[in-house]
This record gives sequence, C-alpha cells and structure tokens, in this order.
Amino acid sequence: MILPEKESNPVSAEYAAKHAKQLGIETETVDITPTLEAFGTYRKRDDVIKEVFPKYDSESKSKITLPADLLSKDSFNFFTLKIEDSKGNVKSARLNKKSLNGIVAATDSKQRTRMMHLYYYAEKMNYIVCGTTNKTEVIEGFFVKYGDGGVDIEPLSHLFKTQVYQLSEHLGVIREIIERAPSPDTWSFQVSDEEFYFRIPYEILDLLLFAWEYNIPTERVCEVMDLGAEQVKRAMRDFNAKYNATRHLRQLPPTLE
Repeated sequence: MILPEKESNPVSAEYAAKHAKQLGIETETVDITPTLEAFGTYRKRDDVIKEVFPKYDSESKSKITLPADLLSKDSFNFFTLKIEDSKGNVKSARLNKKSLNGIVAATDSKQRTRMMHLYYYAEKMNYIVCGTTNKTEVIEGFFVKYGDGGVDIEPLSHLFKTQVYQLSEHLGVIREIIERAPSPDTWSFQVSDEEFYFRIPYEILDLLLFAWEYNIPTERVCEVMDLGAEQVKRAMRDFNAKYNATRHLRQLPPTLE
C-alpha cells in the first residue's frame, strides 16, 4: 500500500514503488487527502497555526521541531513552530502547550488515517498489518497510538534504528531509501526525525540508548564513546523524560479485571 496525501514528499511514493518493483510485489496507491480533508485535518491544524502566525495561508509550509544538538548544550524539550511562506521566508515561534496539543492532535490523524486504510485492505484480503516501529522509536515513544503503533505484528521493535539500516543493506533495500534522511513525512515543511524529536544523530543515539537500557556506568560510556560526563547525563535525562512521558503508548488499555 502506498498512501500519499497532498503534503507528502513525492519521493516517498516514488521510492516505495521502485522498491516494490524490485521485490516483485503488487502495489495499490490510495490518496488519503480526501479522508483527511473530510475530517478537517488541515483546517484544524491551520487554525491553530494562524493563532501564532495570522498571515499563514495555503501556500505556506509548516513543521514543529525540538532544540537541536542535545549533546552540545542543555535545554528543555520545548517545541518550536516553523513556517515558510511562498517566497521562502522562514519564521519561528515557541509553542505553548495548548497550541502544541492542537497541532499534534490534527497531524496525528494522518498516521491514524493511514492505518484505517491499511486495515481495510488487510481485512478485505485476509492479511495482517505489519508494523515498522524500531526499538529506538519504541523506547522514546516516537509513534502514534492507534496510528503506526496500531498493528498486528512488530518484527523490528527489538532492533535499534542503526540495526535496521544494517538489515536493509543485507536485504538489498534500494539505495534511495537507505540514504534518505528518516522523516515522519507528515509535515509540509520537510523535517528529519532528529530535528523533530530525537535531537541526537542515530549513530550516537542508539549507542547511548543501549547504555541507558543496560544501565552502563557513565564513566564507561564516556570512555567508549569519547563523550563528556555532562553530555551523557543530558542524554540519559532526556531518555528518562521521554520514556516516562510516553509510557502509556506502550501499555494496553487498563481494565477493571
């Protein structure tokens, strides 16, 4: 299934079709834009953006980001809204909690709409829906509940992102996909996973997450990775905060039994 919408990067569908052809599997493309428009995804999001930037219009692009380069300097996980107008001018503003929630709530409907279409075809064809969430994303809660997290199996959730790259090389995934910067591809203004959420490059992030998971002493991490103690402590504090804040995403709904 190839599920573009009007704000998707066109190369997503292009690379998906190319890789599917290499694998020799059939594809079906469904533009989910009408579903999102019917739900009001774009309107609801843009209404919030216009409260911050009144001149924002349909020709503008938007994204949200966290402060860059956690290893270089300490900072809180506050989100910034960035917009680009039709002339290429970029503006940014820090989001308050209400505005952030409004933008995220609207944007997350994209992942949930993708999953709705996937389950329609899965049930129609008596298939199962396969997830793509990796261990890096699971630990830090970088997935949408009942969106890309609502699947039947998760065959990659025990592998860090860098291990997924290694597996991709072994399996012969096309170079365009391997070399493309990872992105949620739900924002009209292109944004990478690192810029949007993780704040650390994957090749460093995964090693630090391994150390976090197995409680490796800071001194040993510093020695192996050539990092300062404050850098490691900042990373571990960020991991703990994100892990605890997204705990509910990894749990089944509570019951009275």
